[in-house]
Amino acid sequence: MVTPEDLAEVVRHERQLLDPSVRAVGESVAELLHPDFVEHGASGRIWDSAVITSALKADPGVSGEAVEFSPVALSEDVVLLTYRIVGKPGSLRSSIWVKDSLSSWRIRFHQGTRLTTD
Repeated sequence: MVTPEDLAEVVRHERQLLDPSVRAVGESVAELLHPDFVEHGASGRIWDSAVITSALKADPGVSGEAVEFSPVALSEDVVLLTYRIVGKPGSLRSSIWVKDSLSSWRIRFHQGTRLTTD
């Protein structure tokens, strides 16, 4: 069963992935990524864990502020997290987090969709 503490942990982990000081350290990012991680970026690119880890390390900046986090349990070990990035350009974001056998939450999928207005 997903607890309120689990939901808070997922949000905390997502915020870590948005923190430039964490993004700049490949090992810190890799710890949060599921081995089968895939991202469908707002740019239209598709990223795997190795590529996204390298890209974030090379350019750890974030384009805006993350707001309106909304975690929802989909099953006892899966959480869908949606939120917005406000800035230029703004975007809608969604992530799927799964709890692995070590009771650690890892991001399995992420998608960003650019907004035409913010």
